[in-house]
Amino acid sequence: MHSFDGPGRTRPLLRRAALLGAALLAVTAAAPQASAATSGADRGPSGGGLSAVIRYTENGIPHILAQDYAHLGFGTGWAQAADQACVLADGFVTVAGERSRWFGADAATDGSLSSASKNLTSDLYFKGVREAGTVEKLLAAPAPAGPTRDLKELMRGWAAGYNAWLAQNKITDPACKGAAWVRPVSAVDVAARAFAVSVIGGQGRAVDDIAAAQPPARAASLAAGPTTGPTTGPATDPAAAAEAARAFFDTGRYDMGSNAVAFGGSTTANGHGLLLGNPHYPWQGGRRFWQSQQTIPGELNVSGGSLLGTPVVNIGFNEKVAWSHTVATGTPVNLHQLTLDPADPTAYLVDGKPEKMTRRQVSVQVTGGGSPVTRTQWWTRYGPVVTGLGPGLPLPWTAGTAYALNDPNAANLRGSDTALAIGRARSVTGIQDALKRTQGLPWVNTIAADSAGGTLFTQSQVLPRITDELAARCSTPLGRATYPASGLAVLDGARGDCALGSDPDAVQPGVFGPGKAPTLRDAPYAENSNDSAWLANAETPVTGYERIWGTLATPRSLRTRGAVEDVSAMAARGGLTVADLQKQQFANRVPAGDLAAADAAKACAALPGGVATASDGRPVDVSGACAVLAGWDRSADTGSRGALFFDRFWRKLTASTPAKDLWLVPFSAADPVRTPRTLNQAAPGIGRALADTVAELGAAGIAPDAPLGEHQFVVRGGQRLPVPGGTEALGVWNKIEAPWNAAAGGYPEVVHGSSHIQAVGWDGGRCPVARTLLTYGQSSNPNSPHYADQTRLFSQERWVTSRFCERDILASPQLEVVWPRERR
Repeated sequence: MHSFDGPGRTRPLLRRAALLGAALLAVTAAAPQASAATSGADRGPSGGGLSAVIRYTENGIPHILAQDYAHLGFGTGWAQAADQACVLADGFVTVAGERSRWFGADAATDGSLSSASKNLTSDLYFKGVREAGTVEKLLAAPAPAGPTRDLKELMRGWAAGYNAWLAQNKITDPACKGAAWVRPVSAVDVAARAFAVSVIGGQGRAVDDIAAAQPPARAASLAAGPTTGPTTGPATDPAAAAEAARAFFDTGRYDMGSNAVAFGGSTTANGHGLLLGNPHYPWQGGRRFWQSQQTIPGELNVSGGSLLGTPVVNIGFNEKVAWSHTVATGTPVNLHQLTLDPADPTAYLVDGKPEKMTRRQVSVQVTGGGSPVTRTQWWTRYGPVVTGLGPGLPLPWTAGTAYALNDPNAANLRGSDTALAIGRARSVTGIQDALKRTQGLPWVNTIAADSAGGTLFTQSQVLPRITDELAARCSTPLGRATYPASGLAVLDGARGDCALGSDPDAVQPGVFGPGKAPTLRDAPYAENSNDSAWLANAETPVTGYERIWGTLATPRSLRTRGAVEDVSAMAARGGLTVADLQKQQFANRVPAGDLAAADAAKACAALPGGVATASDGRPVDVSGACAVLAGWDRSADTGSRGALFFDRFWRKLTASTPAKDLWLVPFSAADPVRTPRTLNQAAPGIGRALADTVAELGAAGIAPDAPLGEHQFVVRGGQRLPVPGGTEALGVWNKIEAPWNAAAGGYPEVVHGSSHIQAVGWDGGRCPVARTLLTYGQSSNPNSPHYADQTRLFSQERWVTSRFCERDILASPQLEVVWPRERR
């Protein structure tokens, strides 16, 4: 049930006929409450506080109706709090820099708003952001560099709605019931959360390294003597650095990803466009999506998924256009290698003149009420000094050299303005215009389709303005290794002529303008699965972009290859409908299986005596596995027998066997979708992987031909729900990532994967034709009826029919209307 102010829950069977009129009246009268004292008559709230009308339909999806952006933000904040109070409150503790105070300095964070390894480093970073006034300065910047008035009103209203829900309701979620850390928030807190999301691919991934950066001892500095320029660094091997940088920015290793495809009118049954969005995001924590419809009559009417704590719809659709995002390959940061003043390791030279670093002293309160922990951070004109990018790429601060991280998204609070502008667009041209005006997307591509049959792919993300020419002219030796491998430029910070510069169409200095973004318009299909823009359409490759945007003519992931095979075949077949999008989502085809299962079965059958040697040297009878591999249907459906065996086998094989030894036909840029291919049956790793898989499953009591769903599942309310789909290594469109736990039955919990899925089209009427699915449900609260309702649908490969138009909302058999208001 949804809590709300007063006894204003409607009685659907008695009052449904009057709901539309009441709702519209509510909007024009500032969304009044319903009161028992007036015998059910509607009247406006006293005191002039914010309010909204929220109509809940099946699966707890709110349709929020309001008179302006502040009231819309209020309804959105209220409804999000009703479903996710604890997760939201936890995130606000993070951006306030107070995790150590409430949860302990050495405890691990949930990882949703940064990559900090423990609460102390998270707090040092976010408290530093607060004390520097970073968010307040961004809020004060005039649009378009700063947020628009509409967005500021949304954030103000969201905070008021969240606070009102907390004040007027009791939390039942055991995750934070009665917790002192659940507190009211301000619009600045909402903006701080948006800032964290913006930098999550940049500064947010280097939080530990920002906190750890400290100058060498002055004695060591003096002993080192002067330096003549930047060097690679005493312990940095260029080849190792290149591989470390490539791995660090490899989108296939992120806990966020996505697929999306837009089909043009030439491929569809009725000439209208189609959009299938399948974002892959965490199933727990603060990066969950949450569904709603937001309506201001005559101004905005949009439905879709919002990241928690966000007052806008991030991916979704309206009457005329639908869009989704995929994590992009653009490298969102660069490094500047500093030449330090020989007399002072906290000063660096620019064109021969010393410039002092800015010292930020940050204090963090920890549990127990003792003295706060105080650390110093060091900032430069380029950004914070860092000691590395992950453990594989150390960047030591020596007497002569330090490294500063440039993250242009640390000056970007425009992401929600971009989402708002997209939600108001009426075509893919309108979406493209919205992206050009706001330039707020920090780390995603945009794929869109419209009712006129248009399509769009664009990588319009905020990136440092690193041209290939600049990288060639200004890279240090370390940068000459990392830039080609990963797009990570390491520029000579001692040279003023190595500044990033600006494009005339860019909203902020030092970034690419939208005219440089890889873009494809009105192709029969446009698809992305987290590889670069190159094969958004395999028949019309996108080229001509700088290395920092991504690679050209390089091997694609199996998920990209499988997706392009599928969607290009769909486009060639034509006559497509929303039902075809739904089939694609749950086809659960395993591209790795199509490429390798038959040959693996042959290699298995050829083993002498059916015996292979495991990694520990033991002989293992694998003969029973040969028929399992041969008979598997090459899908990751819950009933597929052999899918689990192939999954475990394939992970082991690819982890131990380089691609050059795995395939007989190597990659060819002239045939990128079909290469590499043909499994090398003589590869020694095959027998070892077979033996290890048979031994592993045998020790866990799992039969080689066990149905996937018996061992890939989640438990909700004490019920096992089998989960379809497969891991990144298998290339399955319906991506599911779950840690292996043999003692618990295999894959007993999903950590990330398919999340807010939408299949959208148009049929010539006023209402879009849309099917949606939020795989983990609206609420993290196990006491909520919407904790697992959509997870059960996902398990059964069923969808929710979207209710977008008023007549459909009011026709819901589960319609429930609440009229929350702000008490003053």
